[in-house]
Amino acid sequence: MISRYTYIQILLLLSQCIHALYTETSQCSLGNTELEGIEQAGDILIGIMLTFHLDVVYHHNTFTERPPWTPCTKFNLDHYQRLQAAIFAIEEINSDPEFLPNITLGFQAYDACIFVQHSLTGTLQVITGQRKAVPNYRCLVDRPLSSVIGHTSSTYSILMAHILGLLRYPQLLRYIKRARLTLSSGRELFFDSNGDPPAVYDIVNWQLGPDDTIKHVKVGSYDTTRSLDQVFHINTSIIHWPVEVQMVPRSVCSESCSPGYRKATRRGEPVCCFQCVPCPQGEISNQTDALDCIKCPWDQWPNLQKSKCLPKTIEFLSYEDPLGSTLVVTTVISSLVPASILRLFIKYKNTPIVKANNYHLSCFLLFSLSLCFLCSLAFIGPPQAEKCLLRQCAFGIVFALCVSCILAKTITVVFAFWATKPGSRLRKWTSLRVSLLFIFICSLLQFLLCIIWVSLAPPFPQYISTQAQPTIISYECNEGSPIAFWCMLGYLGLLASISFIVAFMARRLPDSFNEAKFITFSMLAFLTVWVSFIPAYLSAQGKYTVAMEIFAILCSSWALVICMFLPKCFIILFRPNMNSRENLVRKVRV
Repeated sequence: MISRYTYIQILLLLSQCIHALYTETSQCSLGNTELEGIEQAGDILIGIMLTFHLDVVYHHNTFTERPPWTPCTKFNLDHYQRLQAAIFAIEEINSDPEFLPNITLGFQAYDACIFVQHSLTGTLQVITGQRKAVPNYRCLVDRPLSSVIGHTSSTYSILMAHILGLLRYPQLLRYIKRARLTLSSGRELFFDSNGDPPAVYDIVNWQLGPDDTIKHVKVGSYDTTRSLDQVFHINTSIIHWPVEVQMVPRSVCSESCSPGYRKATRRGEPVCCFQCVPCPQGEISNQTDALDCIKCPWDQWPNLQKSKCLPKTIEFLSYEDPLGSTLVVTTVISSLVPASILRLFIKYKNTPIVKANNYHLSCFLLFSLSLCFLCSLAFIGPPQAEKCLLRQCAFGIVFALCVSCILAKTITVVFAFWATKPGSRLRKWTSLRVSLLFIFICSLLQFLLCIIWVSLAPPFPQYISTQAQPTIISYECNEGSPIAFWCMLGYLGLLASISFIVAFMARRLPDSFNEAKFITFSMLAFLTVWVSFIPAYLSAQGKYTVAMEIFAILCSSWALVICMFLPKCFIILFRPNMNSRENLVRKVRV
């Protein structure tokens, strides 16, 4: 009877001589054999790449000629036994007609050695079907390659997977994925719907024997074929620990990273050594020893510990806000001042100082100033769609009406002086009807601009999160068209500038009822406020942008009230003796 080792020696001899029987008259012959292997014919072929040797003899490469083939040394008996197991399984399948009726399995087994080039060459030879590799070509077209049993090392098997994946070759046997057989050990072998066998692993403990030899003792198993509560089993009583403490040793040299931190490797140290790095701004880690941090959604922000995301604070200029409530009280009180002056003018409408300053236009101007103050309220509170659509338009139209009244008063002053000359035809231009027509035309242009604005690019509410205020979401109105917004302000500036220039030129007219000086100061203050508003508006953010515009509205409106009506109110209330025709009329000095 032939012993086991004699049988192995015979097979090794055959594996070294089998290529001598190969004929090179084949159509796909490409030269001499370089990679050793064992083959068996069949209708369907299986590729096998195993490490039959554990070392290689390296040669010096001069890079001037083709390097010699690298021979393998140190025969690996363990892997050769695995090859025999694979051959045995193939023969068992071929001998049982129930598995693959009228189909036989064959194989091509090559020695991958412990060398990447051998693994690559063997893979290409399996694909080609011959002893010489031809990339992207298969000579044995009548015998399909079903699958490849890969290298046991991940470095080599990943390389094989890349090559085999390009050519659509599978790690599974699709022809036997429904097969089931019982091994001699009593274990049942089968394949799932993907063609994968069940995961069965032995848990081994390396134990030092009394003769200083290492023994591999099975202490447990991981078997997916068992019931759910028996998949993982381990017997801790037979485990030998290398230390006195009977517990699993720690495999790290660093303390665990708490939530809010991530692990970062230390350069030049093992992977078990790491440092805990805080998550960057806007990111969190909600578990211990996190490898990466998670970025919070745009509307959330990390807590102080950076362990969870919290909703950002939604900010807008509200009535409950101290700044907002202060502006509301100021607006309401301010709007009562023009209304009180209007009541005073109505009471004293027959006095010379009220008549001399164009009573009807003054009343219309005071009414417009009350509206200017009140339009600030449209900027306070949550920016609803209707409010965003109308607030800037209301502000632009009301202020255009107000400045148009002042411009009409200025032109009336100039025409009134020129109309006193004999034979002047300008007297008809000083009538109230002409002034109202002038106010209507100037206001109409602003109205048309606002209609075009809301029709083509209407303002709308939006949420804005900026890097400057990362914990706050600003709820504000998007003006829709910045160009239209600045055109609206520019038109107000144009009316105010024209009024300022005309009033400045008429400031020395020799009439005691001349309002040109007051108009000059009021327009100068008005323009100063809005010119200062531009950089402040552009630099502010969030609710302070709205507060800046309200502040500019209030300041410019107060400037008009003080410069235009405060001197008249002072004379009416505290200097009634000056409110007479004799004190108002001055003779023109020649």
